Amino acid sequence: MTSIGGAQADIWKKAIIDEGLSPATVAKRVYVARAIFRKAVKWGLVAVSPFDDLPAGSQQNPDRSFYVSEEVIGAVLERCPGVFWRLVIALGRYAGLRIPSEVASLTWEDIAWDTGRLTVRSPKTARHDGHAVRLVPICPELRAVLVEAYEQASEGTNLILPRALTGASNLRTTFKKIITRAGHTPWPRLFQNLRASCATDWVERYPAHVVAKWLGHSPMIAATHYLQTRERHFEDVVTGEGKAAAQTLPGAAPASVHICVQSKAAATSSDSHDYRQRGRKLGIVRNDANRCGPKETAVVGGEGLEPPTPSV
Repeated sequence: MTSIGGAQADIWKKAIIDEGLSPATVAKRVYVARAIFRKAVKWGLVAVSPFDDLPAGSQQNPDRSFYVSEEVIGAVLERCPGVFWRLVIALGRYAGLRIPSEVASLTWEDIAWDTGRLTVRSPKTARHDGHAVRLVPICPELRAVLVEAYEQASEGTNLILPRALTGASNLRTTFKKIITRAGHTPWPRLFQNLRASCATDWVERYPAHVVAKWLGHSPMIAATHYLQTRERHFEDVVTGEGKAAAQTLPGAAPASVHICVQSKAAATSSDSHDYRQRGRKLGIVRNDANRCGPKETAVVGGEGLEPPTPSV
């Protein structure tokens, strides 16, 4: 390590670029090299890191993003050879679990059937305080597959997917075959895009910080690596359907009303201390009203020691 300098670092980066690796892969390897040498500096093995000033680039690769629609995932689930594969795929698409690391350790005790909660342990984020365990909601589509798997589970088996731990099955190769049998072309990042599609669906319905909690990462990581732009969003704006959908969001004012802000002087002194009337400064009137009520123009309060200002 002591023989590696800045020139060697530049040569190494050029070499992996010449290999034809994607910019995102090159960036990932540079970040790993930085981390290794940063630790070496901390341990006193080297004086300085030759990778500190080496530009890494972006790890994003939008060309490898693919939204797995409900139609596609439905066809794929139908062509699965058994409940094992249906459950692996459903956990990725409907619960956003990392495959295989997070599905491998799931037990039947992790399922709260009455409250619809799934306890997930994440080896990837276990080193971060508060991110070792998270709760994930069980949607009806996932619940149906979980019930099927529970009914077929062997007596005394605690692990939900024991085969995922043995490594006997090549998950990626088999998954590609299932997708092909379903009449679709295997998409890039097979399992990561299941998780990304789940994240995209959730964030359209629920607050971003809530979705990030369910998925076990920060909102910034979600926006950078998971959330996808869909053609449907563009079409909704063009056709005007997006505006209609926005009016149905929680907290949106109905189309038949609008908010009229009244002047502060409109509130009388008799109710100025009535905290049950906190919303009195906002009046909701129907769209067929000609205008908001007239503003109070009288002088506020009585004359004090100084004469009133003419402009008041």
